[in-house]
Amino acid sequence: MSYKMFSIVLILALATLACGFSFSLPKAPTPGPDVTDNITVPASGLGTTRLSILFGAGELNLNPGAQNLVDGTATYNVPDLKPAIVTDSNDIEVKQGNLKDIPYPTNIKNNWDFKLGNTPMDLTINAGAYTGTYEFGGLSLTNLTIKDGASNVKLTFSQANPNEMTLFRYETGASSVKLNGLANANFSTMIFNSGAGDYTLDFSGTLKRDATITISSGLSNIILVIPQSVNANVTTESGLANINAGSGWTQSGDQYTQSGSGPTLTFLIKTGAGNLSLTH
Repeated sequence: MSYKMFSIVLILALATLACGFSFSLPKAPTPGPDVTDNITVPASGLGTTRLSILFGAGELNLNPGAQNLVDGTATYNVPDLKPAIVTDSNDIEVKQGNLKDIPYPTNIKNNWDFKLGNTPMDLTINAGAYTGTYEFGGLSLTNLTIKDGASNVKLTFSQANPNEMTLFRYETGASSVKLNGLANANFSTMIFNSGAGDYTLDFSGTLKRDATITISSGLSNIILVIPQSVNANVTTESGLANINAGSGWTQSGDQYTQSGSGPTLTFLIKTGAGNLSLTH
């Protein structure tokens, strides 16, 4: 049999086989009536707690003021979104029900409104495409990790963290993120990694110790708000980024310096195409 004839036979055979199979896409969930669950997670009382919040799409609001480790409500209209709590000694997870790999209709509701207690904690938030509003002022955070997808997030430290935070890590995709009062977070190291998006990192508050901040971002607009009274050193490693430094900054090559008093903020910024603004 010639190669040409063999190819024709193979194509016909595959077509015949294909007719014997049927394919079905995942069925989107059908929203029902709203259900609101009260969420209460007692503190372990065994020292620093490792709290993980696993959230998909929807709205996630976190604030201080809980009597327990976590107090609040979860409102949803698909049964599979019912949150679960998993406790293993000092490791505690509050996680969304499983709707992975299923298209979300626009009328699905998934809103968590939680308050967190003042027990010392390592807090981790893993989220998808969502809207997040976080007020962490006054919470005793020893480490903070946030990883999310396409998100719209506003995070604020309106009061000082009474604990020294070792590491604040934020990883996000194509998002809009505003971080306010970062000096109050009281971290020694911050790592911020992002894709395309708009990002404002505001270091207002009371800076108690030296801190190092590493920022890696793609095609994005980044605004660093650093009060004039703060010592700051910024080193940039950029591709086609447009860098705008306001008054009070001294430039020497890829380094920008602001003279103030007290502890120092040291930045290493790696960006692709986009804009970087240093302002007060």
